Amino acid sequence: MRSTIGVLLAVLITPLAQAELIDEIADRGELRIAVQADNAPYSFKQDDRLTGFEVEFGQDLARELDLRAEFLEATAEQVLPGVESGKYDVALTPSSEAPNADGPFDVSQAFGEKKLVIPFQKDNPAFESAVNNAIQRLKDSGRMAELERKWFKGMQAGQATPAALAPTPAN
Repeated sequence: MRSTIGVLLAVLITPLAQAELIDEIADRGELRIAVQADNAPYSFKQDDRLTGFEVEFGQDLARELDLRAEFLEATAEQVLPGVESGKYDVALTPSSEAPNADGPFDVSQAFGEKKLVIPFQKDNPAFESAVNNAIQRLKDSGRMAELERKWFKGMQAGQATPAALAPTPAN
């Protein structure tokens, strides 16, 4: 009997807990996105303003979710702990560096030629579904391909920045 009550409580409480992240973000009206300000072409500062693939993609993703994008600067070491603690809602990560599935994160479907994923707090299926649907709409509309052409064209294997952003040697 005691285990039956425990199972029933878990079933009743779990959907409420799982809806928390999407509800909190919707109530706030903004998606907090962690970015590294020195990670060109993904995100970097130009004329004291954040720009790059992650910034434009984050704006589009937030718009698809009917939210505003808020970009919060973080170091590489701060990004995942910040997502875990709730300081940031999401970050963009190469799928090769995606958090382990048995850890405190879930991740979106992989997207783009760079095979990026979006880590977020674990056990939030409504948020995961919303993010994956938004990513799919960005793919279907051609916006994902447009952003990749803009920010990654001219990148050569092993090159950290596209040729258009690389410093030119002085003559």
